[in-house]
Amino acid sequence: MKMMLKRFYNTPFLFFLLVIACNDDPDVITGEEEMMPEVAVEDLLPQFLINTNGATIVDEPKIDAELVIVEAGVETHRGAIGIEIRGSSSQQFPKKSFGFETRDEANEDLDVSLLGFPEEEDWILYAPYSDKSLMRNHLIYELSNDMGRYASRSKLAEVYINGVYNGMYVFMEKLKRDSNRIDINKLKDDENTGEDLTGGYILKLDKADGTNETLYTDTNSFPSQIDPPNSTIGQEIHFLYDDPDDEDITPEQKEYISTYVNGFETALASDTFTDPDVGYRAFIDTDSFIDFFLLNELSNNVDGYRLSTWITKDKNEKLKMGPIWDFNLAFGNADYCSGGSNMVWAYRFNERCSNDTWQIPFWWERLLEDPAFVTQLQERWTTLRASTFSEGYITEKIDDYVTEVQTSGSAQANFSRWPVLGVYVWPNNFVGSSYDSEVTYLKDWITQRLNWLDTEIESL
Repeated sequence: MKMMLKRFYNTPFLFFLLVIACNDDPDVITGEEEMMPEVAVEDLLPQFLINTNGATIVDEPKIDAELVIVEAGVETHRGAIGIEIRGSSSQQFPKKSFGFETRDEANEDLDVSLLGFPEEEDWILYAPYSDKSLMRNHLIYELSNDMGRYASRSKLAEVYINGVYNGMYVFMEKLKRDSNRIDINKLKDDENTGEDLTGGYILKLDKADGTNETLYTDTNSFPSQIDPPNSTIGQEIHFLYDDPDDEDITPEQKEYISTYVNGFETALASDTFTDPDVGYRAFIDTDSFIDFFLLNELSNNVDGYRLSTWITKDKNEKLKMGPIWDFNLAFGNADYCSGGSNMVWAYRFNERCSNDTWQIPFWWERLLEDPAFVTQLQERWTTLRASTFSEGYITEKIDDYVTEVQTSGSAQANFSRWPVLGVYVWPNNFVGSSYDSEVTYLKDWITQRLNWLDTEIESL
């Protein structure tokens, strides 16, 4: 006999016990909560049950809590965590994203495998809110991994906090240096000379941490020596230290990585920038730059190249772009700076929004002035269009996600908890009256984008 679950909005933790046979009388369960459709236990998304013992989750510091994960009705993890609210502009929304670390009985950090991902201690529960497709980040991360570029592994899930349903989430890995994540050398504080000094570094183009998002200092970052193109109010590009971070990086390491990046920019800006020995190719892994470019252009990521942009340099290797991060405003989901258009170049953001605080470096315009770079980019595009970037491949992924969230009842439950369908949520470019219309918009947008890029890339 197939077991079915009566889902309730705002059902407590032990909702898993409300399992009844499919031929039982549904009226035996009473209450004032809104009842969701019956769902077979094996069709449920992974359930993250967070118990803070009544404490409020805040944006730093992490508070103590317990996490239980249930998959297909079976408990697969139980343990202590430290949890906090995460995000920048997304914190304006009532549905919060969370960062958490898994801990042992002594409350020390503990590497564990969750939902089959490689063991680690740092994790994220991302809360789609303005992205009413619920899948933009999940989609682009999977496409990146499928094309051979590591991005955070992710899975769709549902979250309960202290017994209250909090909606559908995307469970994902926090980006950090790790053999199964950003796989580069760990740079120690005593490695300050010779080849030891050459890596690994993780830099970011992003808002500054803390309450002042524009507070860039010699402690947390170093500036580009070349002004961003088309900017009109004296904006600068700043490279934030992520690993080693501003507390751990040594003066020698700061000097090395800033000199290396400045050397790359100087070579790229020079008259000999196309020379394979003294030009920009001496400093960067061109393949990674091209893949990063294509992922941002595929989605017209309005934050692309300027925010949530990660750059790495491993020991004895060149600069690499990526992993990609934070595409919730991509795929036509932003109503400013042509973020909703599928017929503009994302890398030319500065031309459209020259007064924005965070601008795009000159790199991409200059790289496209090199015929060899353009040819390499065109060849990569052609390869991807026959595989990972084909319309059929992407559409099938989206359809699989839709089946997952509809069969599980998660989409309906999420929008019962957060009734934003048909409502403008900053910065929506499109407001659909139903979940189906949001998905249709996403699919149609991608189809038009692919067709536009086919023509534009061919004519570069």
